Amino acid sequence: MTAIETQVQFGPYMMTLDSEQVYMNQEDDWDRDLLLDPTWEKRQRKTFTAWCNSHLHKAGTQIENIEEDFRNGLKLMLLLEVCAGERLPKPDKGQMRFHKIANVNKALDFICSKGVKLVSIGAEEIVDANVKMTLGMIWTIILRFAIQDISVEETSAKEGLLLWCQRKTAPYRNVNVQNFHISWKDGLALCALIHRHRPDLIDYSKLRKDDPMGNLNIAFEVAEKYLDIPKMLDAEDIVNMPKPDEKAIMTYVSCFYHAFAGAEQAETAANRICKVLAVNQENEKLMEEYEKLASELLGCIRRTIPWLENRVAEQTMRTMQKKLEDFRDYRCIHKPPKVQEMCQLEINFNTLQTKLRLSNMPSDGKMVSDIANAWKGLEQVEKGYEEWLLTEIRRLERLDHLAEKFKQKSSLHESWTSGTVELLSMKDYESASLLEIRALMRKHEAFESDLAAHQDRVEQIAAIAQELNELDYHDAVAINAHCQGICDQWDNLGTLTQKRRDSLERVEKLWETIDQLYLEFAKRAAPFNNLMDGAMEDLQDMFIVHSIEEIQSLITAHDQFKATLPEADKERMATMGIQSEIVKIAQTYGIKLSGVNPYTTLSPQDITNKWDAVKHLVPLRDQMLQEELARQQSNERLRHQFAAQANIIGPWIQTKMEEISHVSVDIAGSLEVQMSNLKQYEQNINYKCNIDKLEGDHQLSQEGLIFNNKHTNFTMEHVHVGWEQLLTTIARTINEVENQILTRDSKGISQEQLNEFRASFNHFDRKRNGMMDPDDFCACLISMGFDLVSGPQGEVEFARIMTLVDSNNTGGVTFQAFIDFMTRETAETDTVDQVMASDKTYITVEELRRELPPEQADYCVSRMTRYIGSDAPSGALDYISFSCALYGESDL
Repeated sequence: MTAIETQVQFGPYMMTLDSEQVYMNQEDDWDRDLLLDPTWEKRQRKTFTAWCNSHLHKAGTQIENIEEDFRNGLKLMLLLEVCAGERLPKPDKGQMRFHKIANVNKALDFICSKGVKLVSIGAEEIVDANVKMTLGMIWTIILRFAIQDISVEETSAKEGLLLWCQRKTAPYRNVNVQNFHISWKDGLALCALIHRHRPDLIDYSKLRKDDPMGNLNIAFEVAEKYLDIPKMLDAEDIVNMPKPDEKAIMTYVSCFYHAFAGAEQAETAANRICKVLAVNQENEKLMEEYEKLASELLGCIRRTIPWLENRVAEQTMRTMQKKLEDFRDYRCIHKPPKVQEMCQLEINFNTLQTKLRLSNMPSDGKMVSDIANAWKGLEQVEKGYEEWLLTEIRRLERLDHLAEKFKQKSSLHESWTSGTVELLSMKDYESASLLEIRALMRKHEAFESDLAAHQDRVEQIAAIAQELNELDYHDAVAINAHCQGICDQWDNLGTLTQKRRDSLERVEKLWETIDQLYLEFAKRAAPFNNLMDGAMEDLQDMFIVHSIEEIQSLITAHDQFKATLPEADKERMATMGIQSEIVKIAQTYGIKLSGVNPYTTLSPQDITNKWDAVKHLVPLRDQMLQEELARQQSNERLRHQFAAQANIIGPWIQTKMEEISHVSVDIAGSLEVQMSNLKQYEQNINYKCNIDKLEGDHQLSQEGLIFNNKHTNFTMEHVHVGWEQLLTTIARTINEVENQILTRDSKGISQEQLNEFRASFNHFDRKRNGMMDPDDFCACLISMGFDLVSGPQGEVEFARIMTLVDSNNTGGVTFQAFIDFMTRETAETDTVDQVMASDKTYITVEELRRELPPEQADYCVSRMTRYIGSDAPSGALDYISFSCALYGESDL
């Protein structure tokens, strides 16, 4: 047997067994609940101790404490010698720790030499009395020497032991061994094992399933007393536990297997004898079945062959179909079982040949080869019978098919020819128009095509009738008479068809001339009618023009149209001549005209009416164009009049706007001089009368619906906006100068500072629109000494300044906002003595409250000391000391 390396986990350690894998599976693993339950250690210690003592007592010794008595390795080596029946190396004598470790290692090495690989179990753990490791080692020894060698019907170890228990306890009631834990709780399984091998020791019929304690104690006592199996378990440990310890029960049950090993061998020998007898009996029965089956099969073949050889032809289809049905029943119902019997016969023969070799073979004539030859002859006869049946049936089917086919084709032909004679004899073309005649001609051509297609059907009918006569059909006389009638009718249809074609062609030629004239009239009338419709539409079209050029273009186009009228009149006369010719032909040949041209809805009267309408509209169009020409000439004079004034006023306003802008940015002279100049400008602008006059001309243009003027770029709206913007700019500039004067006087800024601010603003106002962009404003501040270096700190400072000068987020900085900011910055850098006291060394409470906000005034009054000096009024405050404390001497 090939050894397979298997790992078995035992508590916190692991061991590997070089054994068949089948006896170790998931149930060999310890449950986690057992590791947490301290009672499992107690049960296994008792069971494993009893098992060890059952072997050690053969050597005249035993153990009391499993973890203590194996520590020195001596009894462990003795246990292995008893279990294996081999001698181990001589143990070391001595009580030192290394002596004990050496002895335990010899025992462990011996275990490994038996195909068991121990993992996580060392000699030190055994010497140190590690209970779990010691129990794991003993369980390994039990598996190797008590369970591994168990073999039952190709299963070994745990599965083999379980199968052995199942087989032995199968006949017993209330016993169902499925595992090595709960299946043994009621004790009946143990009692059944004992009763199966030693029925004299236990009366199984008196045992009760509801008395597990009594059953277990009986089994333990009997096994210990009569079978020399020590008591390894307590009944209470098994009954009171939900799941008894599997390792303990396996260890105990394995002792029963080894105790009953001799009885098992005797039972095995008896089973072998029974198997031999059963084989002989089976062979005899198989021989009898073969002889019987062969005789029956040969008899069936001999009875069937004469039936298949009877091939008398029948005269009717029904009788032949009955024979075919009988044959199919034979094939589908009677033959398949015989085929199976034939196969079974071969199988039985092969089985007999294998089991009996060459002795006691079937009698002569019943060999498989004999039956196969008879079966082959049956199949040959069967094949010939089937071919004969099919040939006869096909012959009768052909006759029936031909007769039915003749009937169907004759019926279809007669249905198609019904009413055709009357249709071909009609003279409906005599009163028809050309379109109707052509429709009748197309219809007749379609009929001729259909007639030619049916020629094949008539020929097929004749061919079928001839074949039925050749096959001597029983009703051939009726078939011939029917066929003759169809042929006569077919010849008559051909004659009538040709006569109707000649008549239709003759009448069609008569109408083609008239139709060609109708078509020619339609071809000429349609373009002429479209020309007149277009002319009427153009002559009645309402036009809207805004210049002399546009009305002159319309007059030119109208003159060109009038020049085409003579040619149009010639076309009208030619078209009317075609209609006259149609009337003449109809009168000559007595043709009744319907009065309607099939190619057009236009009549000669329609052409005449539209021509008269066009001649009436032409002079009316002339009059309208001349009136519009006079109106456009008047509008052009108004455009020149408005443009002459607008081209003067517009540039004048632009010039004044530029002058005002120069005054607002001019830094020459004082603010009072600038104010005087601006007011002088305001008084000198007196242009309202000219604008009012221009407004009058504009009103006349609107009344004449003049909306554009190519003679000037200035509209009345532009002039109004420019004039209002001029007045607004003057007023705003005057207001800005007034604000600058107020700022200068209130903040104490000199004229030179204002000029410097104006010069800086004008320099960085690149667009010259009186407003600096944020980037230009930033550059201006840097040029004036502000610390706005690049970086987060500079960006934050500039953002703060922008919130001051552009609080409405307009995206620009005006000059007034710039002046306010620079004034505020200049005032904040002044010293305290400049703001409050001028050239005095003291300040009064009244001055503080007048010059400062209330909060700041209260703060200064509370912090300043009284001034000591004779030159100050009573209650004066010393602001010099206060200033030194706040700013230091350097600031003063």
